[in-house]
Amino acid sequence: MTVQYRFIAPRLDDPRLLQDRRYSMLIDGRSVPAQSGETINRESPAHPGHIVGAIPKGSRADAEAAIAAARKAFDHGPWPKMTGGERARIMRRVADLIEANIEELATIEALEVGKAINQARGEMGFSATLWHYAAGHAQGLEGETHNDMGANTLGLVLREPAGVVGIITPWNFPLLIGSERIPWAIGAGCTVVIKPSEFTSGSTIRLAELAREAGLPDGVLNVVTGYGADVGQIFAEHPDVDMVTFTGSQRVGRIIGAIAGQNIKRVGLELGGKGPQVVFADADLDAAAAKISGGAFHCSGQVCIAGSRLIVHESVADKLLEKVEALAARIVTGDPLDDSSTVGALIHKAHLEKVSGYVAAGKADGAQIYSGGTILGEGGAFYAPTIFTGVKPDMSIAREEIFGPVLASFRFKDPEEAIRLANDTPFGLSACVWSSNLSTALQAIRRIKAGRTWINGMGDGTPQMPIGGYKQSGIGRELGRHGFDEYSELKNVHITLADSLAQ
Repeated sequence: MTVQYRFIAPRLDDPRLLQDRRYSMLIDGRSVPAQSGETINRESPAHPGHIVGAIPKGSRADAEAAIAAARKAFDHGPWPKMTGGERARIMRRVADLIEANIEELATIEALEVGKAINQARGEMGFSATLWHYAAGHAQGLEGETHNDMGANTLGLVLREPAGVVGIITPWNFPLLIGSERIPWAIGAGCTVVIKPSEFTSGSTIRLAELAREAGLPDGVLNVVTGYGADVGQIFAEHPDVDMVTFTGSQRVGRIIGAIAGQNIKRVGLELGGKGPQVVFADADLDAAAAKISGGAFHCSGQVCIAGSRLIVHESVADKLLEKVEALAARIVTGDPLDDSSTVGALIHKAHLEKVSGYVAAGKADGAQIYSGGTILGEGGAFYAPTIFTGVKPDMSIAREEIFGPVLASFRFKDPEEAIRLANDTPFGLSACVWSSNLSTALQAIRRIKAGRTWINGMGDGTPQMPIGGYKQSGIGRELGRHGFDEYSELKNVHITLADSLAQ
């Protein structure tokens, strides 16, 4: 179909774009440059030629200094010894400061990530919610007692912090993904060194500065910036880091996991996805279309839980595709600083070329473009929401994570075929099912291999619910009460009592 997509050309004279933003790393409570004095300049993906952030280009020496600070804070500092209530009070102050600085943080992410600022504001607000939730749980973490082991025996299970945690976060949701991990780690009593992406470090640095302002002791949260090979990989190698958690590509996740395994180090991985959206014939098609469009095209499709595969019953496929296409046509792509934009830019020009390459490969493999398939505007990294039909399971657009606004659609005849198509992927991060029959929906979702799922919805999240992947989408769980287990050690204490009471 021919669709005229709405596009807002970026303003190059916006005063927020023209501010000079230079950042420092935060190590042992101090704002410091890289030891080399070098910086990395981040060019806006939406505003070509405009530098929107300069971050220190850290080296292994900088990472070692940050690890040493976290080690000292864990072994000798007050944080692990504080009561849960004391830690919770500081964490709540961090949440309050995030809320007080939403506009600044959202602007940083709109400029560095290229996402629409209204979306960024919502993410900053949810990040504060995550800190509030984790603070509440930090005050009530518990172990176990066993009083049924015999007359002279008592058993205790003590929960203790895992130690120094190295966190590596991706470029698409830097503050949000950091806030899905940092509060759980420090809430358990750990100390942290975090390395954000070199493309989008600004909001993480500001978060650490706000945490310092909130009273977090020196060395509890350290930020080191630069390239992964220089300052990220060391987390998996260094003996003073007790655990490493990585969110990002499957390729890098394998490297981090292999190195951590060689060092017998705890590891958490949240990797790629190729989420199925399964729509049965009895589904509410209007509700499904709205969430399918959002699930596929939100943040220009640069979302690990994106619903990038639409698996729809053949009897309603044409009607549903019309509705999804109509909603996609209403998406406003363009200037991330414009409040009217609903979708901003891809992360950089190289990624734009990658997405374009996948679309070209889909066409060459025989799939048909239902709508979209074009670059928008001139100079920036903007791509139109794109829908493919006639997709076969062996095509690259069906099997590989594109990380762009591309929806591959399939048709099925019966539930068995739908489940087979949904599970025909090495990934297992997310999935959703649409049906007005709750039994159908539940039976389907129970058979789909994914860690984060929805029935008659897509993309909703709360701090209470654990998240993580099946299969090659990762190891471990974040959020909820289970998230604290990732950052805790459980110690068995077997107590033998005297045979009788003392006289």
